[in-house]
Amino acid sequence: RFASMDFFKRIWYNGIAEVITLPTISMFYGIIVYMYAEANGKHYLPHLHAEYQGKEIEVSLDGEVLGGDTKSFPPKKLRMLLTWMDIHEEDLRANWDLLSKNMPAFKIDPLK
Repeated sequence: RFASMDFFKRIWYNGIAEVITLPTISMFYGIIVYMYAEANGKHYLPHLHAEYQGKEIEVSLDGEVLGGDTKSFPPKKLRMLLTWMDIHEEDLRANWDLLSKNMPAFKIDPLK
């Protein structure tokens, strides 16, 4: 499908920097989609992260925009992302369950 392009991100938790891996689960039309879940439950709401040209957005698996570059993320790309999420809702929830159990996520077909 595509080469592994997992992202690494530094987050702060209780004043301690931690580097986490964000597994890339799909890429289409310049949008990179990744997700992770933390075993300690900090990320209790199932969601994903998407990046397009350096702009990042966080979206719940129910389609609600939670945060990120909400004003500068292109509306057309957001509509594409939400359409893809609707098509692959079961796969996304399965990935969330896997990641919540510290198991690897699987790749999901891109929007065509």
